[in-house]
Amino acid sequence: MPAAPPSPPTEPLRRKSFLARLSPPQLIALSFAVAILIGGTLLSLPVTHGVNPDGTLRPVNFLQALFTATSALCVTGLNVIDPSKDFNRLGQVIIMLLIQVGGLGIITFGTSFALVMRRRVAYSERIRVAQQVSALSAGDVTRLIRNIFLYTFAIELVGAAVLAFKFVPMHGWGMGLFYAVFHSISAFNNAGFALYSDNLMGFVTDPLVSLVIGFLIILGGTGFLVQMNVVAHLLHPRRYRLMVHSKLVLTMMLALLLIGMLAYLIFEWNNPQTLGKLGLGGKLLASFFQSVTTRTAGFNTIDYGAITYPTIFVTLLLMFIGANPGSTGGGIKTSTFYVMIASAFNMVRGRRDNILFERRIDMETTLRAMTVGLLSMGLVLGMFLLLLIFNKNGETKFVQLAFEAISAFATVGLSMNLTPSLHPDQHVILILLMYLGRIGPLTFAVAFSRPDGKELVRYPAEHDILIG
Repeated sequence: MPAAPPSPPTEPLRRKSFLARLSPPQLIALSFAVAILIGGTLLSLPVTHGVNPDGTLRPVNFLQALFTATSALCVTGLNVIDPSKDFNRLGQVIIMLLIQVGGLGIITFGTSFALVMRRRVAYSERIRVAQQVSALSAGDVTRLIRNIFLYTFAIELVGAAVLAFKFVPMHGWGMGLFYAVFHSISAFNNAGFALYSDNLMGFVTDPLVSLVIGFLIILGGTGFLVQMNVVAHLLHPRRYRLMVHSKLVLTMMLALLLIGMLAYLIFEWNNPQTLGKLGLGGKLLASFFQSVTTRTAGFNTIDYGAITYPTIFVTLLLMFIGANPGSTGGGIKTSTFYVMIASAFNMVRGRRDNILFERRIDMETTLRAMTVGLLSMGLVLGMFLLLLIFNKNGETKFVQLAFEAISAFATVGLSMNLTPSLHPDQHVILILLMYLGRIGPLTFAVAFSRPDGKELVRYPAEHDILIG
């Protein structure tokens, strides 16, 4: 009997690629870091720089380009140079693309590209996308991505079409349309970049620009999941109910909007450098716009270097709270803030459970909210201390640096006219703050922490530790 042919050698198992071994938080952190370096490199090229009246190129060094790329990709809006003058049309287009990619999310773009190429999206990739857009489940994330893109581009197109009625008569068809598209994308993604040296201060009493930009900011900061839920509920109210999460963030958005608007009206009413020089209609419009943009958008129609101290306090609080989860905005998020405050209130009242819209908030959600709030506060305070240490300008006030730190962390982009005058070391600190604020302190902490195994031993609880 002939001997059996030798069996072919067993093919070694393929090792997972580097990217495949990364967890969702690690991939989010890495993708933003790589994109920032690419964007900074592109914006440092002379071909993207503006030209002086005498024909010479405007000087933009690599740190300034890296700062601009970070601010654009992290949808912040802080600037160390003037994008309307220091970058030409190519540079401004790159900034606009960075804003769009950063607002929607780099992994979201990668998944959408895979869908366009008709490639199967693996479950691990769905998990990563769900983490980035704050989806509740990874099961139907591909349809969610399609809806996000269609909805985003539709809203930005409508916003650009309406803004064109203002910018085209001002700048002509070519430049006017570009300005309309740029500001629509910047507003919806809560970026705060404007192609005017004074941002939008020239439109403080213009209802078209202020209202369109304001509503684009609100839509972008609402959160994709909430928007889809609201639209589905309006179209099919019996089939789709509003989620508790949607009710929470919509309630918080309205409350914070009204509180901010009233605060600006009261504290700036007689300030001759802000609202004092405006009529009643202008005061109401400017207060509404500032209340909207303070929560992570970064546009301004008044001079924040001239606002009063009570207004600064309210602005710092609104910036730190920020927008909604899964949105283009930053901050600790409205739901986090509510859970923290509600939990403390219930603890004081002696209640065991935290009830919201006839539903109990579980302990894991409460601990996650507390963790995000504590990590965020610690990050801002630590970076603020570094800003003070590297402060080379004796005239810079304590409050101005605090304003700058919170604005960078919450990816707001508002400034008390301080950013360009800071030391390069402080610019690096702000870059780190914008980056960490965009990906989220909890995401960053999870991304680079070692995963623990199952706890084999659980120690007895201790009840003798005094708190407060």
